[in-house]
Amino acid sequence: PMLDPVLEKQVSIESGQKFIQLGDKKVDWSDDFQLFFTTKLANPHYTPEVMSKVMVINYSVTMDGLANQLLNVVVAHERPDLEEQFATLVAEMSENAQLIVQLEDTLLRELSNSKGNILDNEELIATLDETKTKAVYIQGQLEQSNFIKDDINKSRAVYTSVAKRGSILYFAMADLSQIMSIYETSLDSFLGVFNNALDSAKRDVVLENRLKHMTDSITRNVYDYTCTGIFERHKLMFSFQMTTMIMDAAGKIDRREIDFFLKGDTGLADAPRPSPVEWVSASGWKDLLYSAELEEAFETVLKHFEANLDEWKNWWDLEAPEQTPMPGGVEEHLSNLQKLCIMRCFRADRVYEAVKLFVMAELGDKYVQPPVLDFARIYAQSTAMMPMIFVLSPGADPQGDIQLLADEMNMAARFGFVALGQGQEKPAEMLLEQGYTKGKWVLLQNCHLLANWLKRLEGKLEGMKNPHKDFRLWMTTDPTDKFPLGILQKSLKVVTEPPDGLKLNMRSTYSKIDQSALEACPHPSYRPCVYVLTFLHAVVLERRKYGKIGWNVAYDFNESDLMISRRLLALYLEKAFIDEDEFLPWGSLKYLIGDAMYGGRVSDNMDRRVLITYLDEYMGDFLFDDCQKFFFSRAGFDYELPEWGPVENYTKMVETLPLTNPPSVFGLHPNAEIGYYTNMGKSMWMNLISLQPKTASGDSGGISRDDMIAQVAADIQTKVPLISTDIGTYDLMIVGKLLSDRNGGGAPTPCQVVLLQELERWNRLAIKMSASLADLQKALVGEIGMSDELDSLGDMLYNAFLPEPWRKLAPATEKGLGSWMQHFTRRNNQYAKWIDEGEPAVMWLSGLGIPESYLTACVQTTCRMHNWPLDKSENYTVVTKITDASTVTENLNSGCYVSGLYLMGADWDMEHDCLGIQKPKVLVVELPLLQVIPIESSKLKLQGTFRTPVYVTEARRNAMGVGMVFEADLASHEHQSHWVLQGVALCLNTDA
Repeated sequence: PMLDPVLEKQVSIESGQKFIQLGDKKVDWSDDFQLFFTTKLANPHYTPEVMSKVMVINYSVTMDGLANQLLNVVVAHERPDLEEQFATLVAEMSENAQLIVQLEDTLLRELSNSKGNILDNEELIATLDETKTKAVYIQGQLEQSNFIKDDINKSRAVYTSVAKRGSILYFAMADLSQIMSIYETSLDSFLGVFNNALDSAKRDVVLENRLKHMTDSITRNVYDYTCTGIFERHKLMFSFQMTTMIMDAAGKIDRREIDFFLKGDTGLADAPRPSPVEWVSASGWKDLLYSAELEEAFETVLKHFEANLDEWKNWWDLEAPEQTPMPGGVEEHLSNLQKLCIMRCFRADRVYEAVKLFVMAELGDKYVQPPVLDFARIYAQSTAMMPMIFVLSPGADPQGDIQLLADEMNMAARFGFVALGQGQEKPAEMLLEQGYTKGKWVLLQNCHLLANWLKRLEGKLEGMKNPHKDFRLWMTTDPTDKFPLGILQKSLKVVTEPPDGLKLNMRSTYSKIDQSALEACPHPSYRPCVYVLTFLHAVVLERRKYGKIGWNVAYDFNESDLMISRRLLALYLEKAFIDEDEFLPWGSLKYLIGDAMYGGRVSDNMDRRVLITYLDEYMGDFLFDDCQKFFFSRAGFDYELPEWGPVENYTKMVETLPLTNPPSVFGLHPNAEIGYYTNMGKSMWMNLISLQPKTASGDSGGISRDDMIAQVAADIQTKVPLISTDIGTYDLMIVGKLLSDRNGGGAPTPCQVVLLQELERWNRLAIKMSASLADLQKALVGEIGMSDELDSLGDMLYNAFLPEPWRKLAPATEKGLGSWMQHFTRRNNQYAKWIDEGEPAVMWLSGLGIPESYLTACVQTTCRMHNWPLDKSENYTVVTKITDASTVTENLNSGCYVSGLYLMGADWDMEHDCLGIQKPKVLVVELPLLQVIPIESSKLKLQGTFRTPVYVTEARRNAMGVGMVFEADLASHEHQSHWVLQGVALCLNTDA
């Protein structure tokens, strides 16, 4: 705002002098004043007000422009003589062109200044003659230069493929900042990698071979450099994006196929016809039908599938169908990308692994094998002017490795570190100054905790022009959007992640345990218990891999939890040894380890239940039972306790463990692996969609992007029921009067109050949807300006995502736009029926904005009926045998029937009316109608049931405790620990 007078040129004149008001001061104004702004943001968003006041110049590099620049670099590296000749020639041509302009200016000036008859002016005629001679000579030189330039360009053109590959790779790498800002990189950093790749490329006298070696070297170096600085979960996504960009530049890819692979069928309508089989998901069948309209090859697959269902079922049942040819040899007519599209339709859980095969087929095996983190290699790539930023993930700490490297490099005496936090700015600046001048290594830890100070650090680093050659700045930070771009762009980023797998985790732990640590406690049970504790630590870390079925919240369990737990174990066992206690204090140990140390990080009650179950399973006298040997698990391998003895016994046992572990080792069902890969695939699709180019015109003959957005917006608007933009869908005054008449003029019942509250929330959503869609359609045709919010709305509709402004006003959901619109329509139908016919006999709970309010209203209604105290009453549940809600025609006198509940982590045994083991590849099953029964708490005595959490979506509950509705009682014949570790839960909405 302070610069508005300058931008708007609000100049005032006093006594003939021009002034401009800046704040409370008047400043002299000059008409020659010019103001330039620059930004390091690749795609800055300015308000329309700012855009109207300034001229915006896009100075960012384009793919073709960068390719031309890189061609100069490649030619200078390979043929310095040619590049020098080219540079000299360009300079000469420029000089000659300027000389011609000067001659023309001289000629015009002489002609304009001449007086009298031109023919009598001998001096002028001589000047004209000289000018003509020079012009002809220079023109001849220019023509000759053009011929030479053409020859040089032909020689330079052979290196174009190398430069083009470099340009593609730069944009593949630079675009990653759209996923996480910490991935930001600069062109200077890329040029360093590019030049190193040219230097390291294998020499060859045959030009074609040399070009291939350079291209391969650049691709590999950029891949290694990028993978060093991104998280494991993004590495395969980067490989795929890099591969498709290379194929796209070579004209080997159809954008429609890419869009289909990433988004599937984005239409809002249901599938035109039902699937002939149950084992193909509804979304997969819809995608398959849509694909048949895209390409003839896909149509062939569809026809073969419908004619040979059994063959396809056998292929679908395979553990890894991506490694087996599709039935009928149909894949012989499919490209590698088209195979991925078919895999999306049939087995979305195997897409992640199929993408690896795709990259291997197109680029090679090494592009799905990221480099191992090597600190010596990191140091070799660094310079005194290049900070090294270590991006942390839970459980990872690179300080020990950096100190080891310092010892190897004889820098231990010149190594200093500061853990940043409040009041640590001055010590950090002093250490930085010493390191800069005296050549020390400086480690600044937890930089994300002093985000505001990082701006000052950026200024200090820019001011360091000639640092000591041995100076190195190491920084650690959690992923954050507040890190200054100036530091990110000039830095070498390294992502550190904890070891993956039980074996690597336990190996890492035991590498820090020596014989003296095991002898710290004299109790003979101490050494086995340390092994148990190490196994527990690895298990709770590895369980995070399975997402929400593992833990509701991804807790930051780390080495300090294990270390303190080990000390507590030694303390209590030493006391038991001294007191000669016959029994170990298991109760105290479980409480301190499970509730205090590890449990201290656990904020979710259901997660706490999982942790306590692990301790019950792993800690007890049964560890030392001679009659029945203890096993942690026997899933594919006997995970047992090592023989008592020195530390070597335990490290040898760790080395015998398998590198990969099935979910059963953690107590999960094998289907959890399917869920893990499905979520990894969905996450990859989401990230890749954000990286796709926003094309203004249609690809491969399709409609334009804006036209598609306009079609979707118009389609949705017809599905939003609205009386007016002031009222919404339902007039609450009219509905309230209707309900009052139905009650004989009395006050509304608790359930009717819930209805009115639900309609109020619904109206807000309907009004927002209608207004934003109308504005978007106007913006697309230019009637109003396209704001950031409308631009984001258009992107969401184009990519078939639920727009964020709508999501905030709707019940929590993980659905895509198409399935959400079906959910939206069904919600409206339930509300309309509730108003017209009264409370539904079966409540579709997921159709409510706040479903727990309806369950509370049911308890309240029953309490009023029986005069029970509300605070001493609750609900319990019984699963009925009713699977079709339409067969229930009458409301219950007390409580209600609930439909639309989905069971995760288990199956429902209809024959025995109890929980059962999941069927292979079936992750979610719909539960029969659930009867919710209000009862006085003192009278509730349940046996043989499992207390099951009910969540709104498959995302379960977040760290803020949002997402849980209530707890249901499901009959069970198994011990509850079985279901706890399998992550059994109910949800109101599936992701599909």
